[in-house]
Amino acid sequence: MSAPPEASPRSRWRRVLVDTRPLKLGPYRRLFTGQSVSFIGYQVTAVAVPVQMYAITRSSFWVGMLGLAALVPLILFGLWGGAVADAIDRRTLLLISSLVLWFSTGALVVQALLNLDNAWLLLVLTAVQSAGFAVSGPTRSAIIPRLVPRELVPAANTLNYTASTFGTVVGPLLAGLILAKWSYGVAYAVDAVLFTMALYAAFRLPHLRPTGERVSPGFRAVGQGLAFIALKPVLLMSFAVDIVAMVFAMPRALFPQVADEWYGGGEAVGWLFAAIAIGSLIAGLSSGWIGRVRRQGVALIFAVMGWGVAVAAAGLARQLWLAVALLAVAGAADLVSAVYRQTILQVYAPDEMRGRMQGVFMVVVAGGPRLGDLRAGATESWLGPTVSWVGGGLVCVVLVVVLAAAVPKLWRYDGSVKEATP
Repeated sequence: MSAPPEASPRSRWRRVLVDTRPLKLGPYRRLFTGQSVSFIGYQVTAVAVPVQMYAITRSSFWVGMLGLAALVPLILFGLWGGAVADAIDRRTLLLISSLVLWFSTGALVVQALLNLDNAWLLLVLTAVQSAGFAVSGPTRSAIIPRLVPRELVPAANTLNYTASTFGTVVGPLLAGLILAKWSYGVAYAVDAVLFTMALYAAFRLPHLRPTGERVSPGFRAVGQGLAFIALKPVLLMSFAVDIVAMVFAMPRALFPQVADEWYGGGEAVGWLFAAIAIGSLIAGLSSGWIGRVRRQGVALIFAVMGWGVAVAAAGLARQLWLAVALLAVAGAADLVSAVYRQTILQVYAPDEMRGRMQGVFMVVVAGGPRLGDLRAGATESWLGPTVSWVGGGLVCVVLVVVLAAAVPKLWRYDGSVKEATP
């Protein structure tokens, strides 16, 4: 019997590099491009706002309050927006919510140009921006399974996360450069210009009217979505481990302070904000293996534990390059975790439930880091930046181990079994 032919070098690279097959589909490609470009600007603003807040108040507690200001509308509009996405044309909803984001960014430009320097105004504009993001995010995610075949959903999610992490690398580095050489107004204006690509992509989408059972976008629909998750232990625990990771081990609110106190200021803040995404980008570009992993529950648990360990180690570093490298390791683990959580959710939710599922997902994914900002800022004011940063990472690891032991069904979850129920 002859030996099987060896795989060609091109074939071997395809098994390692990110799967780009979804980009052959025009509607998905436009959505991907618009999101990728606009997310760079979004990340410029995500750095500029906390840096401006710290410059106004000289307090990490106030920087952490930005997380609280974003969290409340994120919860309310994330859950409600997901229900609306199951009830009306998702293209229309994406356009409306994207316009809210665009106008809130324009208001940030105006307040910066007028030198208002008002901490409360920054909190209000952050809340408005969060409301728009809370609706547009789950709507965009719920659209993806309508644009690509089921077997390409993991690849599409990986492409989205890779593009987002690219923006989270380039955006903060660009923000650091802009803030060092120009002003907050220039930073916010860059965001407003780049966001026009997201508006164009949403406009070019086909109409995506609801399928299946008609849904009334009220409290009952939201409750049905939450009940669906509560009855699926793997879904529920995938949300739980992410909340633990972001609330206890997200050190983002400390970056403006430690950049100034530990690393001499300047462009250090941009490198800190970009570091996690650098690791996620590298992991995404070498993610060909992700879709072949069967034991997705095991991979998810170890990824979140790796995130906590790497974050804790970064909090002990006093050389900027070492802190960036360790945060990059954390970012690689976070990408793996995010892809598996999103894939599990999209595959098992029926289309008429996907908007609500993505609404909950958005609340957890975006709300967790904001609670983490509040936690980091508050504990820093009591215990200092090192304890707040390192202690949070270690608590994350311990709690994830406890959750995995308490719900072994997550550990046993096999993503290759189509008929399995999470």
